[in-house]
Amino acid sequence: RPALRSARAHVLVVAVVTLLPGSLLGATKSQAGAPPAGPGSLIERSATGETQARGSKRTGAPAGKPRPSSSSRRESAPPPLDPAVAFIDQAIRQGWKEQQLTPSSPATDGEWCRRLFLDVIGRIPTADETLAFVADKSPAKRGQLVDRLLGDEYRDEYSRNWTNVWTNLLIGRSGGQGRRDLVNRAGMQQYLREAFDANKPYDVLVFELISANGCNKPGEEGFNGAVNFLLDNLEENAVPATAKTSRLFLGQQVQCTQCHNHPFNNWKQDQFWGMNAFFRQTRALRTFDGRDIVSVRLEDEDFAGEGGDPREAEIYFERRDNTLKVVAQPTFIDGATIAPAGYVDEVNRRDELARLVQKSPELPRALVNRMWAHFFGYGFTKPVDDLGPHNPASHPELLAGLAERFAAASFDLRQLVRWLALSEAYSLSSRGSAENEADDPTSGNPPQFSRFYLRQLRPEELYDSLIVATQTPADDARGRDDWLSQFTIALGTDENDETTTFNGTIPQTLMMMNGELIEKATASGGKSFLAELAQSSMRDPEKIERLYLAALSRQPSREELKLAQQLWLAKKGDTAAALEDIWWAILNSNEFILNH
Repeated sequence: RPALRSARAHVLVVAVVTLLPGSLLGATKSQAGAPPAGPGSLIERSATGETQARGSKRTGAPAGKPRPSSSSRRESAPPPLDPAVAFIDQAIRQGWKEQQLTPSSPATDGEWCRRLFLDVIGRIPTADETLAFVADKSPAKRGQLVDRLLGDEYRDEYSRNWTNVWTNLLIGRSGGQGRRDLVNRAGMQQYLREAFDANKPYDVLVFELISANGCNKPGEEGFNGAVNFLLDNLEENAVPATAKTSRLFLGQQVQCTQCHNHPFNNWKQDQFWGMNAFFRQTRALRTFDGRDIVSVRLEDEDFAGEGGDPREAEIYFERRDNTLKVVAQPTFIDGATIAPAGYVDEVNRRDELARLVQKSPELPRALVNRMWAHFFGYGFTKPVDDLGPHNPASHPELLAGLAERFAAASFDLRQLVRWLALSEAYSLSSRGSAENEADDPTSGNPPQFSRFYLRQLRPEELYDSLIVATQTPADDARGRDDWLSQFTIALGTDENDETTTFNGTIPQTLMMMNGELIEKATASGGKSFLAELAQSSMRDPEKIERLYLAALSRQPSREELKLAQQLWLAKKGDTAAALEDIWWAILNSNEFILNH
């Protein structure tokens, strides 16, 4: 892209990126979100300094007019807090008091709206969605927006977002992408999409993932997409399944205890193999077409054990002193055991494990900690899936209390989302101050959530946000997966871990500057978003505002408008070329690629 610009234009584009008030590169509070002066703005500033959509009624009584009556003020009072939200707020405020922290000021409506759309449905709001929310003067509008995003209007996008999140957790971004993979990615996603669409209780979802039997491929007889979780984790006598099930659903990091006792917590080597015994009846049966895998079935078979006696179904593991140890029966993390028989018709080990996980108090604790990290950037522990006395939670009472409330609410995921999204901590600005600069988890301190912590968009969020912001026709699912796969690297660990280069690295930077998706997004030809904007009857400042609203959910500052006008002059009045450069700069700004 830089080769397509004059030297002067390129300097101005870089200046626009650097000086974005919301780009979080040192802008002052007074700069943040400051709207331009004068009429014609899509969003205007009232005399009191409040931002509102053009055409909406201003709040506050005009000078010389009587103030609203007390009865009308009562009618506009905020709705009462949900008891669970009040519990969250009280626990977080107690932490601020103990740490002598003053929280940041509240986020603007545009900032809060943008982060909510990203966290709940996986994309930024459209310009029209932002304008509608800002224009709404109801004191209950935030709760109403949360309910809309969780309701029928956005049901498909909600289900798709959480399907993306959990597909990555269960089988990774690379799972099911190869011709010889045991996992069928479409099958995993279909199961999850239907589960989130129906708001299936979380404990039921986990039970089904652990106990599933059937075929992994949609359209095949006996299809059950839930089997794809375990199909990817059965090698090496189901060692990966043991570690991943414990980590994802119970918050227990047990992978290293297959070889030795854990050096930092109470997990022992025999506990790992006691958990592993639950999976030893499980088999993956492949169907081939030549060398390619067509489908895979997950079934349970009688297990004779390594001693050859299915009545005991013993398994052995090697201690560090090279001696063998016998594990006679499956044993859960709390010491609960089941009958040792390996005959499926006597005891189905995975069914029993699924019941134990479903009843475990660690299940809601692990999920609450993971969901808190999704909405706030940090969980109560680091890493988020390592709970226990060896790794104290930053807010233990809050974690325990919220887990109890989640379980009492029948493991309702949408209810938990609502509680977190309407909490005071979630409503705070991402801009710190001298009064809370000590609240810095990047320095190793436990998070206190006195401000909203910055975090980069997930690759899926960035892709979908680019599509929404630019009104670019979305590629099919395969094209989307191909785009995402360029940032994924499989590590080949016991848990089939993977890492991503989508973290500010050179590949990501080059993709954002010169990638095909950005090229399409910033093209002003044909019937593109930029072409229609350039040819519209809107005034030039309004066209710039539309770009900022579409990508950043706010309007440009006076300084940004001034820089854009200089770029217009450099382009000698070529509206389309100027809009291309400004749009490219906005999409490459920190403000666009960060959730703030």
